[in-house]
Amino acid sequence: MSDVERESMEYDVVIVGAGPAGLSAAIRLKQLDETLEVVVLEKGSEVGAHILSGAVLDPSGLDALIPDWKEKGAPLTVPVTEDNFYLLGEEGRVRVPNWPMPPLMSNHGNYIVSMGNVCRWMAEQAEALGVEIFPGMACSEIVWGENGEVAGVVAGEFGLNPDGTPGDGYEPGMELRGKYVFLSEGVRGSLSKQVIAKYELDKGVEPQKYGLGMKEIWEISPEKHREGSVTHTMGWPLGKNAGGGSFIYHLENNQVYVGFVVHLNYTNPHLYPYMEFQRFKHHPMVKELLEGGKRVAYGARAITEGGYQSMPKMVAPGVALLGCAVGMVNVPRIKGNHNAMLSGKAAAEAAHEALRAGRAADELTTYETEVREGAIGQDLKKVRNVKPLWSKYGLTASLGLGGLDMWTNTWGFSLLGTIGHGKSDAAATGKAKDHAKIDYPKPDGKLSFDRLTNVSFSMTNHEESQPTHLKLKEPERQVEVDWKVYAGPSQRYCPAGVYEFVDTDSEPRFVINFQNCVHCKTCDIKDPAQNIVWTTPQGGDGPNYPNM
Repeated sequence: MSDVERESMEYDVVIVGAGPAGLSAAIRLKQLDETLEVVVLEKGSEVGAHILSGAVLDPSGLDALIPDWKEKGAPLTVPVTEDNFYLLGEEGRVRVPNWPMPPLMSNHGNYIVSMGNVCRWMAEQAEALGVEIFPGMACSEIVWGENGEVAGVVAGEFGLNPDGTPGDGYEPGMELRGKYVFLSEGVRGSLSKQVIAKYELDKGVEPQKYGLGMKEIWEISPEKHREGSVTHTMGWPLGKNAGGGSFIYHLENNQVYVGFVVHLNYTNPHLYPYMEFQRFKHHPMVKELLEGGKRVAYGARAITEGGYQSMPKMVAPGVALLGCAVGMVNVPRIKGNHNAMLSGKAAAEAAHEALRAGRAADELTTYETEVREGAIGQDLKKVRNVKPLWSKYGLTASLGLGGLDMWTNTWGFSLLGTIGHGKSDAAATGKAKDHAKIDYPKPDGKLSFDRLTNVSFSMTNHEESQPTHLKLKEPERQVEVDWKVYAGPSQRYCPAGVYEFVDTDSEPRFVINFQNCVHCKTCDIKDPAQNIVWTTPQGGDGPNYPNM
């Protein structure tokens, strides 16, 4: 809709996404110069509505940004008190001792948090400094400058008909222009994808890798609750079918975060990540914990797992990519929020330096240098081989060789150099004829739940009269390729039941139930034909996570 006339507003810096990276950038900009005009645009109905993370937070990012966060009431109130690692079999478990693990794996000094609530608190700090924050404002387009630079974004377009034409109540949105634009959309953001493609920012780097993280919040019996306890598991039920594992975090008020991550480079198209998560809860260790409790929330999101060797170039004329838009998750630690905060801080400092020198719309090269050579790069370099070792050689090798490599990197060198990832997660998917179907037990409605019932606990809502935000490049390819070659994995990899093949008299019909979408982006990542494109729906739509 580039031919639509829109009003325009000018800012020094426009930030897309009110996650830890975007809010950190906004706060740091105002700390450096209170006269700067800074705006944060958030597609969720409120700050935190679309934030889902484990999360055990390493406070180093917050320490650097707001050193007096404790005095200011940051919602970091549950310090980690115990750290447990288990290898699971179907009926039993083996404790992995803590002592042989590299120091970086320790959770001492970290906190069990709701990152949604942390972001809500950070938004309060930003607004107190004078940052403008607009929730419910999805950014649907990039505004390009005369010389091909990123000059701003279009936000707040509402009222399109299902066919994409303006409806009776159409609002064209506004152009929010900035001397610099920060994209902190999170994993696989739609605008970030466009910028990476236009400027070939991923040229010469390893393909980005991803995992699908699913999470439930449970209220459990007080006698079973151990506030501050952190448990991670690997092994069953995934076995050799896929990489991944679980987390169980005991926060306050007898609540527990129960989560499950499946690496998206699995080959068997019959794998059903959501049902692997539901099956996991029937392991005796987990079942004993959850029995008598109740699930109170559910959600899912993709996780960037490629690490140091998969980070694209982070800057282009007028724009910088922050946090998960680049991929800054330390995979063995299952932590990226601290790096997201540090990236926002670094981008803000680079932009402030540029603005003070009278520059605009150029490349913030000092930001990229700081990310690669500073604390973020040092954090990610140490663990860069764990994920490719796991993908290539399996769990045992990743524990042995990966652990050794993390130790040697702690001492400043690596015997393995830097291992590549090879294929993208989409290309890793095998053909259906080459793989056996997997039989999953039916959810019992007590510990395990059907997908649509669980989605109702994410408080997801989309205005049904708008166009679907899940686009098909070639509609016929979903039957010809997804169904006929791969047995329709889109029905299974989506953790919200968005996609289904409906029987007809001739051949199946592909149906997109976009109202269910929890904005995890898995379809955009895993679709074997790369035929599904995730775009943003109108602002305020999607999940409404209360405490994730």
